[in-house]
Amino acid sequence: MPFSEPATDYYTLLGVSRDASADDIKRAYRRLARELHPDVNPDPDTQERFKEVTRAYEVLSDPAKRERYDLGGDPSMPGGAGFGAGFGFSDIMDAFFNAAAGGPGGRGPRTRQRRGQDALIRLELDLQETAFGATRELQIDTAVACPTCHGEGTAEGTSLEVCPICKGRGETQHVTRSFLGQVMTTRPCVNCQATGSVIPHPCPECDGDGRVRTRRSLTIKIPAGVDSGTRIQLTGEGEVGPGAGPAGDLYVEIVERPHALFTRHGDDLHCTVTLPMTAAALGTRVDLETLDGSESIDIRPGTQPGQVIPLHERGVQHLRGSGRGDLLIHVDVQVPTKLDDHQAELLRQFAKSRGEDRPVGQFGPGQQGFFARLRDAFNGR
Repeated sequence: MPFSEPATDYYTLLGVSRDASADDIKRAYRRLARELHPDVNPDPDTQERFKEVTRAYEVLSDPAKRERYDLGGDPSMPGGAGFGAGFGFSDIMDAFFNAAAGGPGGRGPRTRQRRGQDALIRLELDLQETAFGATRELQIDTAVACPTCHGEGTAEGTSLEVCPICKGRGETQHVTRSFLGQVMTTRPCVNCQATGSVIPHPCPECDGDGRVRTRRSLTIKIPAGVDSGTRIQLTGEGEVGPGAGPAGDLYVEIVERPHALFTRHGDDLHCTVTLPMTAAALGTRVDLETLDGSESIDIRPGTQPGQVIPLHERGVQHLRGSGRGDLLIHVDVQVPTKLDDHQAELLRQFAKSRGEDRPVGQFGPGQQGFFARLRDAFNGR
């Protein structure tokens, strides 16, 4: 069975210090015995206290029992059996690590100023802005230093005061007994949050925090070539920390709006140009509005459906490195779905002149698809 410590420490019962000598312990017991002996004071509560004092003297007057008691063991057990209840291995490790960190008072109070949190905002941009860069004015809701107390957190005419609990050390000491003996540990002071000082009269503007929330303007330069998901880090533009501590960073995440004509894949742009069947066969020129302005695109005779026409260096600026991506134009040939009698007759004559008026099954694989579409057009599909 583990040893259960008495509600009151034996040394406290006798009114002596833990390093008291055997003579000091004997004198203290004799003094208390004269006061508490049942022959002198028959009160039941006094008699119970006399028993506790006698028990304490029996333990502390015996060197072996006293040693076991000081180590947290049961003094009635031989050797060192029975570690003190309520003291675990984690407490021992905490005691050792506290000592390694400098022991009692080794760390001292920490500053009230702490670094502020990082902030993240999302910024929507058009393709033109992400491709070539832009400058934008942002409105940010964030924490800034309190203009009334300038980050001190105290009301006007007042100042910080030394914490009455830790006396300015920022930490409190706690004594625990274990099988290793008496161990002293230090913990951050909960009264002053380990700062060693308290604010008796907080600033009415920030309530002692040293900062307030407000909206401020910020001009940001967007580099060319950013894309959705790109994050721009602005060092020191985040929230000011408690006590007007250093500001965190601001991250601006880019969100690119969909474009009416172009789709983006990396730094390349893609678009689709739909041509009449006759224009694809005969060739033509098409005016296309690109990111650099209107350009005339040459469609060569015999252009096939799905053919891709590249315009080099018409895409998005490379974010890292020089140069730009390409603009890739995908050609879609539109076959008429309905023909009047005159148009159908003209196409029949055209097919006959090319020897293409035979049944579809007699044409080669490359011609079957084209004339199948013509057949559907003649049938009014």
